[in-house]
Amino acid sequence: MSRSSYIFTSESVSEGHPDKVADRISDTVVDAFLAANPEARVACETLVTTNRIVLAGEVRAGKPGGSKSENKALTKEIVKSLEPKVRAAIKDIGYEQKGFHWAKAKYGCFLHEQSAHIAQGVDASAKKDEGAGDQGIMFGYACDETEALMPATLQYSHDILRRLAEVRHSGECEVLEPDAKSQVTVRYEDGRPVEILQIVVSTQHKKRIGLHSATPKRIEAVIRPYVESVIPAGLITKKTKWHVNPTGRFEIGGPDGDAGLTGRKIIVDTYGGAAPHGGGAFSGKDPTKVDRSAAYACRYLAKNVVASGLARKCTIQISYAIGVAQPLSFYVDLHNTGEIDPAKLELALPEMIGGATPRAIREHLQLNRPIYARTAAYGHFGRQPDNEGGFSWEKTDLAAELKSLA
Repeated sequence: MSRSSYIFTSESVSEGHPDKVADRISDTVVDAFLAANPEARVACETLVTTNRIVLAGEVRAGKPGGSKSENKALTKEIVKSLEPKVRAAIKDIGYEQKGFHWAKAKYGCFLHEQSAHIAQGVDASAKKDEGAGDQGIMFGYACDETEALMPATLQYSHDILRRLAEVRHSGECEVLEPDAKSQVTVRYEDGRPVEILQIVVSTQHKKRIGLHSATPKRIEAVIRPYVESVIPAGLITKKTKWHVNPTGRFEIGGPDGDAGLTGRKIIVDTYGGAAPHGGGAFSGKDPTKVDRSAAYACRYLAKNVVASGLARKCTIQISYAIGVAQPLSFYVDLHNTGEIDPAKLELALPEMIGGATPRAIREHLQLNRPIYARTAAYGHFGRQPDNEGGFSWEKTDLAAELKSLA
């Protein structure tokens, strides 16, 4: 029997965290290739450290079945165009520091052609449908703790850092620098968030606040109103403990303070530990990689289950084999909160997205578009669908149909 009263914690990291800088660059590469050709293949890894940016991985710009010479030429052309896009992404985050500067950091690109042996398993042909880009298991989750149908601990952690980024970018709070982390601990009663027990914020900052040295106490005084503004009324109490820059001064940060790599914040990207994770990262991968697209599909289906009122919580798992189109398994867990037999959903949900094959997922959610750089920070889930097709997996357009199943 699951516990209904407990204490739980989730964390988030800002767009300026070194690992998130790497994720942003990798997804900028994905967008560049998809903008040139929606059928492009990308698997890009990024390393950032003190004044250095390194890209590596496998790409293919041309269409499946296209001539090798044309594919190679287009790939080379796009790779050559990447450096200004990468530097623009870093500038947008806000790095103009001595140890990491968007214009001055050394840049190295080692992207190369995708393996022909991987391509032959993934590409569609006259004899088979497009196969999964890799084997693996993927999860999706939703719950009714917040309006976004996300775990409260993670949603509040994201909201804190997003708000601090807004006031930093606008110039309203000039003392803040890009690198930051947050953590929120919540007490639950009867499965509902009732009180925030701990708030942790570590944020990079300038040396001074006006005429004064930027001590942790002064930083707390600056950021606390912004943090309180994004937390629902009543959750922060006199008992809430605040930990702002608990190690002391935080002036050296970003890739200069700690190296960053693509795909190292997968729990921040998903559900803050409130649900399982399949292990595969999202950023730097085109949507034929089921690590990304199937995880998006699982979130989409789980969110629609909760939005329909069929359950307060829903976890979905799906699995694939590389080169095989049909999923190997599809599992639904309603955590004893459901108004319907999960087995019924296991039959119905995949059919609502064309059988949950990689191609069907991409087509249903319209994933072959340059929409991925915006996902790199503050979570891939719990966001608002936008007019360019970003976060299409956050729509709840299946909820009415799902209600009829009950």
